[in-house]
Amino acid sequence: MRLIVARCSVSYTGRLSAGLPERTRLLMIKADGTFMVWSDYGRPYVKPLNWMTPPTVIDERPGRILVRKRGGGSEDRLEISVSEVLSDLTLEVGLPGESEALTKDGVEAHLQELLAERPEWLGEGFRLVRREWPTDIGPVDLMCRDGDEDWVAVEIKRVAGIEAVEQLGRYLERIREARGFDGCRGVLAAGQVKPQARVLAQARGIEWVEVNLALLRGEREPDLRLFAA
Repeated sequence: MRLIVARCSVSYTGRLSAGLPERTRLLMIKADGTFMVWSDYGRPYVKPLNWMTPPTVIDERPGRILVRKRGGGSEDRLEISVSEVLSDLTLEVGLPGESEALTKDGVEAHLQELLAERPEWLGEGFRLVRREWPTDIGPVDLMCRDGDEDWVAVEIKRVAGIEAVEQLGRYLERIREARGFDGCRGVLAAGQVKPQARVLAQARGIEWVEVNLALLRGEREPDLRLFAA
């Protein structure tokens, strides 16, 4: 990870246009290509002022950093004009996939284990190909094939919010770049999928399913429901 404290201005063009006047800010560049612009002020919550997720292309020249990302037929551009660099520090803060492993609590790890044994809970005809399918930005929890032999990437969470949808979306971008995987679809599996995550998943073409850990463990029977004719 590279941390740059600099006096700079920021200009964004893409789906919309936005800019930040010259101030002292923190520029964070992660090894996976994530680029973020931070400030001490102006936000009541923890969130960068500007950011761009991978895959990105970062072009650095004296006094300028240009971050580009293509999506569909358009290109997003984040241009930072640097007038003074106060600090420039590069650190190794973790190996690829290491941070992903740390985010798995006991419930998520158990869900992954049980769903790997019973992938049919995720969809009709699902069969497991591999757990912890590697990508260059971290492993996706399960890689499966469905009844039509199509590839399906599955990300598992205890509680899935918007960030889980974004995470699975980044994995799908990387997976679909490989030959034969361009049609890979995504499924988000969780004990609870938040309403906002459901909306975003639908917009991104990602399926979601809520799974009950007690049912998977066989500790209780499915609820019986009576439907009126």
